[in-house]
Amino acid sequence: MSTEYYKQKIGNLIQESRIRRGYTQTQLATALGTSQSAINRIEKGGQNISLEMIARISDVLSHDIMTLNSTGKINFRVHGGGKLSGSIRVKSSKNASVALLCAALLNKGKTTLRHVARIEEVNRIIEVLQSIGVKVRWINDDNDLEIQPPAKLQLENMDINAAKRTRTIIMFLGPLLHQYSDFKLPFAGGCNLGTRTVEPHMTGLRAFGLDVEATTDYYHAISKPHIVNNTILLTERGDTVTENVIMAAALHEGEVTIRNASPNYMVQDVCFFLQLLGVEIEGIGTTTLKIRGVKHIEQDVEYHPSEDPIEAMSFIAAGIVTDSEITIQRAPIEFLEIELATLSEMGLKYELSEEYSAQNGYTRLVDISLKHSKLKAPIDKIHPLPFPGINMDNLPFLGLIATTAKGRTLIHDWPYERRAIYFNELSKLNADVELLDPHRIYINGPTKWKPADVVAPPALRPSVVILLAMLAAPGVSTLRDVYSINRGYEELASRLNSLGAQIDTVREI
Repeated sequence: MSTEYYKQKIGNLIQESRIRRGYTQTQLATALGTSQSAINRIEKGGQNISLEMIARISDVLSHDIMTLNSTGKINFRVHGGGKLSGSIRVKSSKNASVALLCAALLNKGKTTLRHVARIEEVNRIIEVLQSIGVKVRWINDDNDLEIQPPAKLQLENMDINAAKRTRTIIMFLGPLLHQYSDFKLPFAGGCNLGTRTVEPHMTGLRAFGLDVEATTDYYHAISKPHIVNNTILLTERGDTVTENVIMAAALHEGEVTIRNASPNYMVQDVCFFLQLLGVEIEGIGTTTLKIRGVKHIEQDVEYHPSEDPIEAMSFIAAGIVTDSEITIQRAPIEFLEIELATLSEMGLKYELSEEYSAQNGYTRLVDISLKHSKLKAPIDKIHPLPFPGINMDNLPFLGLIATTAKGRTLIHDWPYERRAIYFNELSKLNADVELLDPHRIYINGPTKWKPADVVAPPALRPSVVILLAMLAAPGVSTLRDVYSINRGYEELASRLNSLGAQIDTVREI
C-alpha cells in the first residue's frame, strides 16, 4: 500500500472520531493550536502527520486513534446497546470479485471490473497478479479495477506470501491449464475452518488433461490439454470447484457438459462475464451447464459484479440483534429467499420493495425494510444446503439471530469441521450456547448481552457475528485482530456507524 493510502485512512479515522465527539474542524484546530485548513488537509490525507500529532488528537478527542506496539493488528472498540436506524447499500460480492479476477487471466485483452469492494482478499489476489506480470490498477474513486495480463505470465515470480493468505489461489488452475504445461501454485490459505480437500477440483479438471501433485509447500501442475469427450460430473457441488471447471471449459474448443454444478451467485457472475467474452453457456442458474469455449480470448470488456447476499445477510442480522428498524438496499433477493422465509417462520416482520435489476443486467435486487419483531426458535434445526438452500456463509448469522429468539435452536454446520465451535465465543458476551460436537450447537434465547474483550476468530463470518453481537451488548466491548473481517468487508465499522453504531477503529502500529 502507498503512503498516500495510509494517510487517507488515518485522515478518515480522525474525521470519524471528530464528528462522533461533536467537534467542528475549527474547534479541533483551536484545541490543537493549529489552523482549520491544516485539519482539513489531514482529514483528506493531504498532509503528513507525526505520531506526536496523532497522540495529541487522540487526547483532545478522548479516543486512541492508534496504539503503538509490534503486532500491526487492527482492533474494534464497540460501544453497544444502542439502536440502529436508516438505510445502507449492499456492496458488490467478495466471492464474485475474487473469482472474476481469476477469470480475467483468460482474457489477453483489458478487463474492467466496476465497483469492486476494496477488501483484503481482493488486495491479496491483486498482489499475486501483479507479481506475475499482470497490470492491475484502481482507475477511479468508484472502485473500478482494470486488469491487463501480459503475453506470458511470470509465474516463477509469484508473491508466495500473498498467495498463501488466500484460498482463491486454487482458482488459478482452471485459467492456466490451457496456457501453461508446467506450473506451481502455493497451498491455498484463507479462513481457518478445518481441512478442506482440493480433490473435488482435481476430479473436474483432470478431464481437461490436468494432473496435480501435492508437495510439501505447493501444488505442481502438469497440463496436457485434450478434447473432453464425456460429461464432467462434479463430486462436490462447490462454488470454487464449479468456477474452476467453468474457466477451464472457457478455453476448450469443444462442448463441455458439467453436471452437479453449483448455481450460486458467484458462479453466475463468472458465467455472465464469460458470455461477454464470447463463451457460449447454457443452463446458468441450474446444476447442469453446457459450455462451448473458444481457443483464444483477447478483447476489451467491462463487467459489474453483482451485490453480495452474505453482506446483505450481515446487515439483516445487525438489525435483528439490535432490535432496529433499518433498510438494506440493493439486496440480491434470489440468494436470500430461503433465509428470509426461515426468519419469517421465526416471527420476523419485514417489507420488500419491488424488484429491480443489478448493473450486470441479470441479478434481481430488492430493498428489505426490517420491522420490530419478537422472534421464537424454529421448530426444525437450521442447516445449510447448496443453493437454493440456506447459504453456508449465512448460517453463522442465522445462529446469531437465534440468540435473540425465545426458545432452543439447533444449528447444524455440517460443511466445516470447526466453524460451529466459534459460536462458543458468543458465550463470552453472555449467550447461552451448548456445543454438542464440532458441527452442532444448541442456542437458548433470548440473550441478555454483556460486554466482553474477545480475540476475533481466524475466520471471516464468525468474526463478524461477534462484532454484531457486541453492538447489542450494553457497554464497551473490544474485538481484537480483525484482519479476518477486513478480508471480506469493505469499511464495515464505518458503514455500521452510518446506521448509528459506535465502533472505534484502533490500529496497532
